[in-house]
Amino acid sequence: MAFEVNLGHPGVPGWLPIAVLTPLVAWWLVRLGAARVTLVESTGGERLLRVGTARLPVRFVGSAEAVTAADKRLVLGPGLDPAAYLVHRPWVGPMVRLSIEDPDDPTPYWLFSVRRPGKLLDALARKGPA
Repeated sequence: MAFEVNLGHPGVPGWLPIAVLTPLVAWWLVRLGAARVTLVESTGGERLLRVGTARLPVRFVGSAEAVTAADKRLVLGPGLDPAAYLVHRPWVGPMVRLSIEDPDDPTPYWLFSVRRPGKLLDALARKGPA
């Protein structure tokens, strides 16, 4: 892209498009790979778990367990259910697996990468506000 900018605008110094476009592309890639995991309280007082763009009311969470980086290969390979909700970020080691106890939801469990699974599991186990 920097080369094309120089072709279209020969008066622009050659280093300027690189200096401007490199941080923009880096920021865009980081944004693209980010999937935020948050536990919030909705306006109706219900606690919601947000993973990326998906939302799950905490009342539908059954069992919850942490998956270590060493066990990731097993749960993402032969142990993965195709109907599961999956958010995998390879650069994040541990994952959390939550079983879904909603009879109307065909998703058996959520499996997602999280940096501090213990902190999230403690927050899910606590009652009261998020």
